[in-house]
Amino acid sequence: MSNNNGINISKGIDWWTVLLYAVLVSIGILCIFMVEYKTDTNWLSSLFTGKTNYSKQIWFAGFCTVVATFILLSDSKLYTAFANLLYVFGIFLMLLTFVLGKDINGSRSWIPMGGGFNLQPAEVCKIFAALALAKFISRQDTDFSKPTAQIIAAAIALAPAVLSVAQNETGLALVYASFFIVMFREGLPSWILIVGFSFGTLVVATLIVEPNLLAIILTVIAGVSVYIMRRQIKRNKALLIAIIGLWVFCVGVQRFAVPYIFNNVFHCYQSQRIYSMVGKDYDCSQNRSAKAGAANDKPVKKPDDYNVRQSKIAIGSGGILGRGFLKGTQTRGKYVPEQHTDFIFTSLGEAFGFTGCLIFLGIYLALLFRIVKIAERQRSTFSRVYAYSVASILFLHIAINVCMTIGLFPIIGIPLPLISYGGSSLLTFTILIFIMIRLDADKHMVLR
Repeated sequence: MSNNNGINISKGIDWWTVLLYAVLVSIGILCIFMVEYKTDTNWLSSLFTGKTNYSKQIWFAGFCTVVATFILLSDSKLYTAFANLLYVFGIFLMLLTFVLGKDINGSRSWIPMGGGFNLQPAEVCKIFAALALAKFISRQDTDFSKPTAQIIAAAIALAPAVLSVAQNETGLALVYASFFIVMFREGLPSWILIVGFSFGTLVVATLIVEPNLLAIILTVIAGVSVYIMRRQIKRNKALLIAIIGLWVFCVGVQRFAVPYIFNNVFHCYQSQRIYSMVGKDYDCSQNRSAKAGAANDKPVKKPDDYNVRQSKIAIGSGGILGRGFLKGTQTRGKYVPEQHTDFIFTSLGEAFGFTGCLIFLGIYLALLFRIVKIAERQRSTFSRVYAYSVASILFLHIAINVCMTIGLFPIIGIPLPLISYGGSSLLTFTILIFIMIRLDADKHMVLR
């Protein structure tokens, strides 16, 4: 293939990545077909009617193929030139949802485009945030070892996340945390990761351990720390003040901050899902939204873990080798809610079993390793940061979605990349991956 100037377009293209992409998209269409196909339907004619979700996904895939080809034909310099402008446009689209947004499943994060297609700006904005972050870090005047640069980079990543939370899209907001993995690769101090992990551990401990017992444990840890560091404390009294201050902060978080957030910030169903993840039961009578519903004489139904239980049953019923293609009783019987979108992994688990899931996750792992390899061979900081952004976004999506379906993570509504049904999601990941492939084809260039 060549363009009008006779230049070979395929030169430098990483075809292994393209192949892995095509395999995953094909698996996604197959999974949607498995959960939606009806035996009284002519499967061949139904593939291209556009009336079923699997036929729509085929059309989405065809459109994405055109978009991918267009990206491969484009000039890599376009992505550095328009990175900031695209980011501003993405933020604008997310703000536009508050005016023109369509409410779907309790989330006002969709803009109707006509023809039954809805655009989710929070999905598309991941591309723009990745480009903007790469643009900022690759600037000649950016010293990423300085706190100012780190704060600006964090703001670029977190601005769309804040808007996603306001749209009631907590899952997509969480994905923007993946950019911090990229920032660590570029020199963000490791102590920030340690602090973040410690804080997360404290929150989980608050949910699991009885409040008074946890306070005692924290006090004992502080006391032991003072004893071990007694010599250093004699030379520097500020160390003792720091330990006491940290103890006060931790006890305050577990006794006041976490309960307040779960009872006054989160909705009842959100708190219940998080508590269910750690095997606990949340009392919805303590929740502000539940109390408001009761005050308005609206019956407040306590949410349960029905989705996760059905998902576990479906995956577990597949056993080692699976029930076979179109032979699943749980997914074919539509016992699993949202099984063509957020819970699409269940169809693989039931049809092809543990072995099939391992092979499937192996394909994902191969794609991630390929992207990391692409990132590390870039001469340009812009291309490297962008490639790592793609890998981080994919990794977080995969990890959260799979853990969600087997009950290791709360249900937050996040698609499985290239597999779950949805035009916005498929288009987003297609653009993400093929921009990276385009940049890699010009890896000899230094882009800024």
